[in-house]
Amino acid sequence: MPDPNYRDLRYERRGPVTIITIDRPERMNAIGPDTHRELIDAWTRFRFDDEALVGVLTGAGDRAFCAGGDLRAAYSGELLDTSDAELAAHDRGERPGVLGPSRWTDLYKPTIAAINGVAYAGGLEWACWTDLAIADAHASFGVTCRRWNVGLADGGTQRLTRIIGYRRAMDMIITGRVVDAREALNFGLVNEVVPTGTCLERAVELAHRIAELPQPALRSDKEAAARGYGRPLDEGLRIEAQCFNRSLRSPETEEGLRRFTERDHPDRIPGARPRTPGLVRSAD
Repeated sequence: MPDPNYRDLRYERRGPVTIITIDRPERMNAIGPDTHRELIDAWTRFRFDDEALVGVLTGAGDRAFCAGGDLRAAYSGELLDTSDAELAAHDRGERPGVLGPSRWTDLYKPTIAAINGVAYAGGLEWACWTDLAIADAHASFGVTCRRWNVGLADGGTQRLTRIIGYRRAMDMIITGRVVDAREALNFGLVNEVVPTGTCLERAVELAHRIAELPQPALRSDKEAAARGYGRPLDEGLRIEAQCFNRSLRSPETEEGLRRFTERDHPDRIPGARPRTPGLVRSAD
């Protein structure tokens, strides 16, 4: 059941999968000051809940994943404290983000965006924050805040360039043009495009498949990839070695080696449903 403690969000656990829904459909799921605080609380809960293995982020309704920051709240001065002291704290990296904890870089549980409509400005940034993205066919993406002289403050200039490459990111950032779901798929901005109205179902299905996997090595591999990205290769390899060595000592690794050897894993049992998508079984 959804958690009743939020006003602008729905927080729901389905076994090991947590679904966080921005619930302001009347405002295209734009993020206001309360939404910001609730997103920080919700993702913190997910982070420290040992039984929550995969997080899914989506928006309420069928029009918007998230249209970005609530510019009405920004105009009235409610969304961001622009005092010298507060802006200096943001400059020093002492705040989690403007629209929720978007500046977190050390959440190593897997996350999926179910993009059920427009993902504009800060909504695009939140789509980029997640590890995987499933988009409805009618979804669209853009740095639409370009029209209002509002910059990107929740990772868009950094994550978008890393995901789709510098030239394509500059096209979106400089021109503000909107791309549809198919172009987003071609860019690598999303992983899948599914029929309209089904992205959340597909994201939850994928989340449950991921949750079936042993988690320690999955998380340490995500950590190594995230921490090593953009660094010199030798430095990245050192990070990978540190993460691998940590996972190597986990009981799940010993159990995985036992299951491989004794052939009692579904991937190695004839007739069982494989855990690994697309697996081609050997002839034996």
